[in-house]
Parts: sequence; C-alpha cells; structure tokens
Amino acid sequence: MASDHWSYQVVEIKPGFWGSHKNDHIQERLNQLGMQGWELVNAVQANPLHPIRLFLKKDMS
Repeated sequence: MASDHWSYQVVEIKPGFWGSHKNDHIQERLNQLGMQGWELVNAVQANPLHPIRLFLKKDMS
C-alpha cells in the first residue's frame, strides 16, 4: 500500500581535509538513518569542496 504521508529530512555531509569525502563515513551515516526508517531519495553535491546533501524520506503512516 502506498503512503500519502511522508516526512522529509536533508542531511549535509561536510568534506574532510582537502575537500575529500570518506565513503565509509557516508555509508555509516546512511545505515544509521536507514535503521531509523529513512530512505535516501537523492544526493547532491554542487562541487567537490561543498558538502554532499542527502535528501531522505520516511513513511509516516
């Protein structure tokens, strides 16, 4: 059954030293959020020195 009620969240993953992002850190954060019921919808990064923005949704029904 499809849900009509969603909650949304935007999470920023800030780059580390030299603008790098560690895949392990991103995966760990996504796993934590997934255990709380959040589902990744999209991930956006404007350029390598900016944070990665994770767009998530959670079924509220």
